[in-house]
Amino acid sequence: MPTPVSMPSPPKRTRTPAESSVPTLPRKRSAPPTAPLDLEIDGWGDGMERIAGMDEVGCAPLAGPVVVAAVVLHEGQSFDGATDSKLLSPARREELAGRIRGEVRAWVVAAASCREIERFNVRGATALAMRRAVARLPFEPDLLLVDGRPVSGLREHRAVVKGDHKSHSIACASIVAKVTRDHLMRRLHEHYPVYNWASNKGYPTREHLDALEEFGATAHHRATFSRVAQPELPLS
Repeated sequence: MPTPVSMPSPPKRTRTPAESSVPTLPRKRSAPPTAPLDLEIDGWGDGMERIAGMDEVGCAPLAGPVVVAAVVLHEGQSFDGATDSKLLSPARREELAGRIRGEVRAWVVAAASCREIERFNVRGATALAMRRAVARLPFEPDLLLVDGRPVSGLREHRAVVKGDHKSHSIACASIVAKVTRDHLMRRLHEHYPVYNWASNKGYPTREHLDALEEFGATAHHRATFSRVAQPELPLS
């Protein structure tokens, strides 16, 4: 049986002083892509002039309402950088929301309160807010595009999973809804600063949960959510 021969490891390459002195530049973060207009273009091509995109924000937080926005674009209209609001910086969201509200054919916001979330559950309360938003539009939309899955009790609509990535009007609605709700939570923070809603917007961050445990819930908390009703169990 032949004796196995061990192969020598290749020599490690050492960096020259010149190479070592070159700083490593951070990668430039690319901007998220603008949501396409394809669904709207198809609708306009079929003679549907008034196409409303709708999205919600605030299903997961422990405090504050669910907010819904609906946006109707002028035919062919788009906003560079408009996409899922969660991908945008607060400053960029504010900038785009201002332009959207000032330039689109129509926009509305509506909400469902914490008490309505407790009564109907968060999905039912979101559907209620969506119905309110449609009712506030100055006209009946020819086509209603809604982010996510079909919504029970809502007028005829087309549900678009990940719609804020696939529909420009839904993306615009997500931005308007997010900015509207963030403004509201900052105003509530002035009355309840211990929960730091100006920063966490009512979501279950560690600081929010710690404040709940220490100070209890407010009228703006969702009492039926388990982390509000029973923030921590002293198991240890």
